[in-house]
Amino acid sequence: MTLFNLDELGDAMAVVRGLMAPTPAYGWPLLNRHLGVDLIVKHENHTPVGAFKIRGGIVYLDQLHRAAERPAGLVAATRGNHGQSVALAARRYDIPCVVVVPEGNSTEKNAAMQALGAELVVFGKDFDESRSHAAAIQRERGFHLVPSFHRDLVRGVATYAHELFAGHGKLDAVYAPIGMGSGICGLITVRDLLRLKTEIVGVVASNAPAYALSFDAARPVSTPTAHTFADGMACRDPHPDAVAIVNAGVARMVAVAEDEIADAIRLYYTATHNIAEGAGAAALAALIQERERLRGRRAAVILSGGNIDMEVMRQVLNGETPQVPAPQPGRTRR
Repeated sequence: MTLFNLDELGDAMAVVRGLMAPTPAYGWPLLNRHLGVDLIVKHENHTPVGAFKIRGGIVYLDQLHRAAERPAGLVAATRGNHGQSVALAARRYDIPCVVVVPEGNSTEKNAAMQALGAELVVFGKDFDESRSHAAAIQRERGFHLVPSFHRDLVRGVATYAHELFAGHGKLDAVYAPIGMGSGICGLITVRDLLRLKTEIVGVVASNAPAYALSFDAARPVSTPTAHTFADGMACRDPHPDAVAIVNAGVARMVAVAEDEIADAIRLYYTATHNIAEGAGAAALAALIQERERLRGRRAAVILSGGNIDMEVMRQVLNGETPQVPAPQPGRTRR
């Protein structure tokens, strides 16, 4: 399944460039010495909202604008980074925006979305329950529901992949985290459009393995829970289109435990002095698992975001692994 062509990707690049410069992709000597791998880090934690998702929201809204489909408002479900992307794009187009988050969501991500002008609604024990409530708000208010996976969202976030391959085309492998799948699907599509032989390795949290199970089963597989402190990867119900692209395009899947994610956050801090949220550190955690197979090869990891709450970061830097409170029955709060 090819979601877009190079010309359409070029259009997305122009839209993203109106908002932000390319993010850096560095090799860090301390990190490489520690791992024994020639490694490039793609720093999507260096965007204006601290995560790669910003690219998708602005391209999605640009496409609506080009189609003369100005909605009365936007609504989206999120754990934070997608919501910031939608809220920022809505503000640029002067459109009201509602974001729905689950109970216990990151307080700092919530504050960031509100600072961008979004109305915050708290509902549900996890992202998937929030997504159902966002659909209810769409019906009640006549707002446009911005999905978590869509061709134009993927086309937008794929611009990071183009930046990475343009600067570091000879990569043997790229490790990328999977939440709802837009980032890794963009990476796969750009790899294929550029006719590169780079392996794409998908990374899931062991406590949120839906995409890995879907890869093994060759079909979408849901899970009853997605109980990980890497909230950007906390998906129970994978998108069928994303599953099809991932299953056809990745070399393999790697599942990382909570302790491994925490270790990777600490390593990012000590070796590069960059802040990574749980999902942002997951690709590095997976590469650490596989570093022996990468000896003598050149790899990249996607540091997809750095939006980690201060208290969670304090626990990690104290040598602890953050514990996610047990989910409670959902309710609405404004």
